[in-house]
Amino acid sequence: MSTAETARVTTFVAVAPDDAFEVFTDEIDLWWRRSIRFRVGGGKQSELCFVRDGQERRLVEHYANGTHVIGKVLAWEPGKRVVFEWRLRNFAPDEVTEVEVRFEPMGEGTKVTLEHRGWDEIRGDHPARHGLHGHAFSAMIGTHWSELLTAMRLFVRAKPSA
Repeated sequence: MSTAETARVTTFVAVAPDDAFEVFTDEIDLWWRRSIRFRVGGGKQSELCFVRDGQERRLVEHYANGTHVIGKVLAWEPGKRVVFEWRLRNFAPDEVTEVEVRFEPMGEGTKVTLEHRGWDEIRGDHPARHGLHGHAFSAMIGTHWSELLTAMRLFVRAKPSA
């Protein structure tokens, strides 16, 4: 996958990498924002989760009128990284992008870096682009992910210690 139109965002959470990975994956529905901007089903009517079916894991959103498979998990390394396909509901069967989230120890916590790549392989007139290309498009996608990682960071900070 090319990196020409890649969004990369980083945040810091005050927990160990294993815990940050667990919050990102196992508790994703709790911190992921609930609005039509962030979920196909919008609001409280949807559930976002990583599911395991045999040897394969997928990221899915269950909502009132159905289920959207966002993508299959390509790498699952607890405490280190998770990589998964990212497909919007309006993607054609051959259209897919990729999200990698890395968890690196940093001081008393974890640096979480998310990279969303492969957008340069999505046609230029696709509705997901909102008419944007190059840096402007990458910045828009980066803002989207930045808002989500901020929500994760705030969730971790508010979560009671075990």
